[in-house]
Amino acid sequence: MARKRVAILISGRGSNMAALIEAARAPDYPAEIALVISNRPDAAGLAHAAEAGIRTTVVDHTEFTDRPAFEAALTERLEAAGVDLVCHAGFMRIVTAGYVDRWRDRLINIHPSLLPSFPGLNTHARALDAGVKVHGCTVHFVRTAVDDGPIIAQAEVPVLAGDTPESLAARVLAAEHRLYPEALARVAAGKVQVVDERVVLSA
Repeated sequence: MARKRVAILISGRGSNMAALIEAARAPDYPAEIALVISNRPDAAGLAHAAEAGIRTTVVDHTEFTDRPAFEAALTERLEAAGVDLVCHAGFMRIVTAGYVDRWRDRLINIHPSLLPSFPGLNTHARALDAGVKVHGCTVHFVRTAVDDGPIIAQAEVPVLAGDTPESLAARVLAAEHRLYPEALARVAAGKVQVVDERVVLSA
């Protein structure tokens, strides 16, 4: 089976991007990273991707009058690269229905909580404030609602006595770096289907 071509969208340092790039170095990994796009020209992840030999480009959202125009430019770059799947990895933009529909069930995101708990920002502080005993991260297909969509995979991280948002974030981030490559591999290998807005996994 041919490897799926993947684009990764970032806004910052791209640590999950780096984990995906590293996983894709394995010859038996079912996806190849074909392109990295940032909406911020100063994103640190662009240099890391370039050093890894990945083609990079910038689509600066501030140069567009509205979201659809920005997303049309994104889609143009994605289509030109012939990508099959798109991974958001710290891509800090709310997306519209047109973009989601264009890439429906091929558009993946990772979020630092066990969705549907704690969508949005400041997830670790909110988890501590709520007194939960288990926190974690979620890989899901993107829908128009923020941090919503069929869940592909989750990883649990225990909340420890004395945790701060920073200490909890560090352990969750380590789990993200393991979970995202595993989830992308399943999708790229055709082992994930969406049925009635729920993910069905096959062996």
